[in-house]
Order: sequence, then C-alpha cells, then structure tokens
Amino acid sequence: MGRVIRVRSLMSWVGKPLKRVEDGTLLRGRGRFVDDLDPVPGAYHAAVVRSPYAAARIVSVDVSAALESPGVLGVVTGREIAEVTRPFPAVVDTPVAFRAAAVDEVRYAGEPVAVVVARDRYRAEDAAEMVLVDYEATTPVMTPRAAAAAGSIVSDRSFVYGDPMERLGEADLVVQETFTFPRWTGAPIETFGVIADWSVADDSLTVWTNFQGPFTLHMVAASALGLPRSKLRLITPPDSGGSFGVKAAVYSYVVLMGAVSRLLQVPLRWIEDRLEHLAASGSSTERVTEVTAGFTSNGELISLAYDVVEDVGAYLRAPEPATLYRMHGSLNGAYRVRDVSARNRVVLTNRCPTSLNRGFGGPQLYFALESTMAIAASRLGIDPTQMARRTLIGAGDFPYTTPTGAIYDSGDYDRCLDDVLDAIGYAEHRRLQNAAREDGRLVGIGISCVVEPSVSNMGYISLAETAEERAGGLPKSGNTEGATIAMSPGGGVVVQISTTPQGQGHRTVAAQIASDVLGLDPADIEVVAVLDTHVNAWSIASGNYSSRFSGMGAAAVQKVAGELAAAIKQVAAQEFECAVEDVELREGMAAVVGQPDVSVSLRRIAGKAHWNPEGLPEGVAPGLRFTSFVSAPNLDSAADDDTITSSAAHGFVVDVAVVEVDRHTGAVEVLDYATTHDAGTILNPALVDGQIRGGFAHGAGVALLERLAYDEDGNLLTSSFMDYLCITAPEIPPLRTTHIETPSPFTALGAKGLGEGNTMSAPVTIANAVRDALGIEHVELPLTPPRVWEILEERA
Repeated sequence: MGRVIRVRSLMSWVGKPLKRVEDGTLLRGRGRFVDDLDPVPGAYHAAVVRSPYAAARIVSVDVSAALESPGVLGVVTGREIAEVTRPFPAVVDTPVAFRAAAVDEVRYAGEPVAVVVARDRYRAEDAAEMVLVDYEATTPVMTPRAAAAAGSIVSDRSFVYGDPMERLGEADLVVQETFTFPRWTGAPIETFGVIADWSVADDSLTVWTNFQGPFTLHMVAASALGLPRSKLRLITPPDSGGSFGVKAAVYSYVVLMGAVSRLLQVPLRWIEDRLEHLAASGSSTERVTEVTAGFTSNGELISLAYDVVEDVGAYLRAPEPATLYRMHGSLNGAYRVRDVSARNRVVLTNRCPTSLNRGFGGPQLYFALESTMAIAASRLGIDPTQMARRTLIGAGDFPYTTPTGAIYDSGDYDRCLDDVLDAIGYAEHRRLQNAAREDGRLVGIGISCVVEPSVSNMGYISLAETAEERAGGLPKSGNTEGATIAMSPGGGVVVQISTTPQGQGHRTVAAQIASDVLGLDPADIEVVAVLDTHVNAWSIASGNYSSRFSGMGAAAVQKVAGELAAAIKQVAAQEFECAVEDVELREGMAAVVGQPDVSVSLRRIAGKAHWNPEGLPEGVAPGLRFTSFVSAPNLDSAADDDTITSSAAHGFVVDVAVVEVDRHTGAVEVLDYATTHDAGTILNPALVDGQIRGGFAHGAGVALLERLAYDEDGNLLTSSFMDYLCITAPEIPPLRTTHIETPSPFTALGAKGLGEGNTMSAPVTIANAVRDALGIEHVELPLTPPRVWEILEERA
C-alpha cells in the first residue's frame, strides 16, 4: 500500500475562495440542462404509464384507444420491452427479477407498465391516460419489519470482529434499543431526463441523460439492453440541476427509453415530472437497527452489536444493497471500540426501489450509534461531550485501522471537539439551559461525532457475498479516475473531467489545480465537464458520488496537468539550453529558476510544439495532449475475514445543536447549531461552505420535516410538495462552521470529501437535543410538531 507524494507548486490558487466559473452561465439563465438539449431534431416525446397499485397482477393491457389518439406513434407494453431487454444484474441473486417495466405483476405504485410515444408531450400524456390496464390487486408488504416477518429477505449476512459478547459481559451498562430511520429523498430541482436514439444501422444506442454515475451502472444498463459496452454511448449535459445521489437511478430509464426507441425505430425524449419523481425515482432506504452496546461506568464504549433490517423497496436495484455496506468500515464510528458485530438483512417491500441519497448509509448508521451514545450518557449521568471524549480515537493513533478494516487516514478528533464547543459556547448554553428549565422552557442540547468516508472502494459491495462466493468471481477493489488536458497551438488549455458534477463546482476547482501546476491564471483554463463515454477518459468508478472529487477527480487533474507541465519544461529547457529541473512555470511563462529575464511564453512553446514537431526534444510527443488515470493507493479487495478498506479517505465532523420545544404545539426550534469539520486540505473555502450548508439542509430536512410516507395499501401520501415538506430557506436553522485541516496521506492534495457529513450528523444531533429537552430516550424522525406534541401529551 503506497502513499501519495505531493508536488508543491510555485503559485497557490488552491485554497483560495475563487468564485465559481459555473455561475456566470447559470445566473444569466443560459445553462444547458438535459431538457435544453436537442441533439436529434424531430425526436418524439414519451410518457410513462404507471401502476396505481403497490401490489397487483396485470390481467390485461389495452392500448387500442391510445393508438387511435391523434399524434400518437405507438404504445409499447412491458411485455414487449421484455422481449428486447434482460433483467438488470445485481450483486445478490434474488427471486424477483428487476426489469425496466412490469410484465405480469407490479410491485410498487408508480412502476412503469407501458410507454406512449407521440409527436409532443401533451399528446403523449393524454394518450397515456387512455391505456387501460386491468389489475388484480394483491396484499402489499409495506414495512421492513413486516417484510422480515414475511420472509421477504434477499440477503442475510452476519459479521463478527473481536468478541463483542464477551466484552458485553464485562460492561457496567448495557444499552439495547431499536432505532428506525425513515425514507426521504434529495429532491433535486431538476428531475430525470433521457433522450434516446437507437441506431438501426449498427444496433447501438446513444443516450443524452443527466446520469451522475457511478459508471459501473453503465455496464448494468448495457447488460440489460443486451449490448456490448461499446454500443451504449452515454452523454451528460453541460449542466445538471442537482442530484444528491438519486440521479444514479436514471439508468433504469435509459434502458426503458432505449428499448422503446429500438422497438419504434425513432429517437425520443422523456422528462420526468415532479409527481413521477417523488413516486418512482428513488429514495434513501428505511432502516431498522437494534443496537446492543456495552459501556464501562466511566462511559467508555467497549462492545457494539448491530442487528439491521434494510428496506430496499420492491426490487434490489443496483447498486443496492450498497447503502447498507458503504459504511461497513466505520461501524465503530469515531470510537476506539474493537469488539463489533453486525447482522445485515436486506428485505423487499412494495415501495419504490431505493437509490443513492446524500449521506448514503451514513445517516442511518449514525442515527443508531450516536443515539445510543446519548442514551448511555444520560443513564450514566455523564455529560455527552465527556462521554464522547473518553472513547474518541486519539490524534496519535492515525492512521487507525478499524475492527472492520477501514483505514482512518488522519485526524485530531479531540481538537475538533474542543473547537465546536468553543464555537457554540457550550458551557454558556448549559448555563442558559438550566435557567430556561427553571422558567418551564424545554431547551435541550445534543451532540454527535461522525466519521465521513469519501472515495468509495468499488469492492465494498462484495461484502454482501460470503468469502466463498467472492472467491468464485472477479476480485473488486479500488477507485480510479481519469482526466485529459490539451494545449492548443495558441497556448489555450482545456481540461476534460469525468466526475459529472451536479452543482458542486468541479470546473472551478479543476481550473485552480491546473493553474497551480502550469503557472497560469484559472481564467486561462477551460474545463469541460460533459462526459461522453465514447470520448472521455473514464472508468467504472467515474462519476459523482461518495464525495470523491476532492480525492480522485482533483488528483487526476493534478497528475495530467503535471504531465503537460513536464513536456513544456522539456521544450523550454531545450530553448534555454539548461536542465529541465532548472525550469519553472509562472505567470504564463517558462523561465530559468533565479533568472526571471530568461523566459519564454507558454504560447510560444505551444506554437513550437504544434508547428515544429520535428524540433521537439526526445521523449516529447507532438500535440501537447495528455490523458492520465489515478487510483486510490489504499483500497484492497475484501479479505476472507470480511474486513475491507471501504473508503480511501475519512473526514471528521462534530456537531452541537441547541433546540427549544414549544410545549403547547410541539414545534422544534433550533436556537443554535455549530459544526466543526476536518476535511483535510481545503481546496476552495467558498465551495466548502456551500457544500456544508447544503449537506446540513438535507440533514435538517429529515430531522424536522421530510419523510416519504405510505398508507397500508401502498399509496404514497407525500406525492407532491404540498405533502412532502421539503425544507426551504426560511426553515434552515442557523449554522456556525469551523475547520481544522489534517491532510490525508492517501490523496494527492491531502483533501477529503465533505459534501455529506452534515447530512449524516444533523438528524441525530437534533434528535439528541430533543431527547435532552424532553428528558426522553425514544424519538422518531422527522420531529414534526404533531409527532412531538404526541410525546408531550404522553408525558403530561
């Protein structure tokens, strides 16, 4: 396992709060999103006929009336789609095949049953209502517990590290509690979109779509279409209106629309509406976790056991059950506990299949773990900050290998705790809390300590298989990213990345990094973020997930820019008749170190490279165009003992929340909130602030307002923004943010991901504050006024 050697640059654009280069276009309304694209003139419009039932057999599908509707080209049923596609492959074999559209049976409300194609969207939508489907309703299974009881378990694995049962016998306090984390979604402003064009000439498919990756799912889609990988070309638009994970799931509609384009032999476009998105795109898993934890009398955590039931919806849709295993390396959280076990059961219910969602397993894990820590602190009569401090991993312990195999690369958790307590004025808030309680006010303070993994190991999902099952397949490990850079004859520099940004500002940071390496101003660097699988340098790990840009995308840009810089220095050294190591790049010039007057512009060097290739130094290829790949140095395959380095880098987040509960209405008001982050080297402070605030908004949303709710028949009760209470600016609590930086030894720039940490920490931090305010142990999310008011009534 190697370590990354960093190259210091003469300039220092990295680390500066450079304004986003993306914003000029967006603020002028000139962004180009998938619905703005018109790559195939005359494309038809598609509308999806969806099941109103959560569980039913399809008796018949009558499309005759729809076919007679003006402007309708055709109607394709699920059975016809099944004739030209295959079930989607999955990590775990299940008895229920997942297809692009239902054939004989529907398993969730909103499942595609047929697709109508017409000259415009209006005619397509109207005709979709004319498709008559005769259903025979059956009884749905709607909760994880009911699914487990009914035997709807598609994966059941147990893991033991150390001897948690023996250690539990040594404990002075045993906490055994069950926690449920609800389904919720990222709700991006832009929904799914697909433009599909099947080529009859060579049986290939080109798709323009706002897919975010990971590009393992490109292989999944190609397999379902029955195509060689080279015959499925995916192209992402220049801009994307957010994703927060869910747009990974658009691949199933790539297959659906691709199959329809093939059958009708026309190009077509489909743009999802908001009702479809809430009902049928994807969401987080719902997780029920029973925790059994042992503590010493002074608050040290010594034993930890999880029993998890994970609801992935109607089908095991790839990459699931990844939500359950993404955090496997961090089951111990931020604590030194060495004896850990877990039983993981994955169940199917009659709800929409789950997908990536910001935090991706972290909110579920930490809601259980950090709630347990708060409950134990209360029972032991120990301040929760002191409780955490007594078990936190020490600064001298890094790199720290967890019981489950993760390598925590760097950190100073105690310092982070000190910083957040200072930032919020913890001692003063405790004093004010006591005064408020004397006045009859319900004020509480909550804390959480969260390890935030980034740059996922592509092999962690293999833990869903046993070691024997893994041995029969291809080993899976690592995380790889590529980038391309080119210098034109006039000296212009273009960088091409494959990280499919969804609003994070990847183009801005890529320009900063390349500028540092090449001695240019970021304004001189053009960064192209469109990913075309026939053009870009990409790998199966490419895409936008697990906060991987700062660790992998940035490293790829730095490496490939370094290769261009090396070529430029060789050409300059030839001209200067000096050693290559004596050349430096700064302010658009190549110069001899210590002799600023001996210099030449990069434009001149570019011209020489392109116009006089025969005069180039030996070893410098003509063209000044380079493509390079990087791979995380510390991500091995899962071991036979089920340990795995599940992520390459690990940040740290400590949060403190102060809340007040209105005893008359149950309303929860967040009075103060502070968070301290260690994300290694900060590449752009302005973008960091935006990512933290965005992650916090998502976490606060599920803590206070957001939940995808269903009735017992499987109907979605939160089917629009009238009912799904997506958090908005007025409801986002105040936030104080501080940082420390302990650079990662495993990433090129020392950076770690930070876009998901507060989505992981905010739900349990706010819940712990409400626990403290009400003097109770059991709370359920979201903490809406009616739900909290019921607790108050029970206590009255």
